[in-house]
Amino acid sequence: MSEHIRKLLQSYRQGEIDEEEIVQRLVRQPFEEHLIGRFDQTREARTGIPEAILAEGKDPVAVADIFRNYLERDAFLLATRVTPAIVEGLSELIERLQYFPHARIVATSMPEPDLRRSTVLVLSAGALDRPVAEEAVITSRLLGNPTEFIADVGVAGVARIATELGRLDKCGILIVVAGMDGVLPTFVGGLARQPVIAVPTSVGYGASFNGIAPLLTMLNSCAPGTAVLNIDNGFGAAVLATKINLLLVDRSA
Repeated sequence: MSEHIRKLLQSYRQGEIDEEEIVQRLVRQPFEEHLIGRFDQTREARTGIPEAILAEGKDPVAVADIFRNYLERDAFLLATRVTPAIVEGLSELIERLQYFPHARIVATSMPEPDLRRSTVLVLSAGALDRPVAEEAVITSRLLGNPTEFIADVGVAGVARIATELGRLDKCGILIVVAGMDGVLPTFVGGLARQPVIAVPTSVGYGASFNGIAPLLTMLNSCAPGTAVLNIDNGFGAAVLATKINLLLVDRSA
């Protein structure tokens, strides 16, 4: 249950609001109107994943407005694909926010990891895949997962991953990010017992077709049980890993 709903219930128990006001807020007004859309206030309570915005292409003034609102309410919000214009628009707030330039993410806070969850391990094939991998790493941490990162272990130098196999064994969920031929998730999936979430990137020469080639490779993986996300979607991979983790925690409670 989200912190927002917990605070409402606490206010009700203390007699600060009545039952009708709770109904009004949770049922009749589940969405909060802003310049850039209708924000779903009960998303985290329903799905376990808090509200997030794709900042790229949005009005910097509107993005700053929504962050200001969430800071005032001490509520959690994250924005992905943050552009220089968005960062400039947040300049007056940036000291109160968590900004991750390599991942292109801004958030209102960085929660402590939930140690009941399995560790999420993100592997990146090459240096140019790193921005997408960083997006997965930071999003995973912002969503409360213990998260580790291993970079530059692509199959062009396959011996590089051999020294990291022990770390794979200690983790619960693997996110594997690769462009070019996109083979790394299949290689890892053939070694690991954990769920493998594959993320193709748009990195590569002309025949990679901006990520279509690694996407097709991953979809045709001969390592069964590999989940494949859209091109460059590190955020979505972290969300999927979080949902797996939340399910495991709920069932063990």
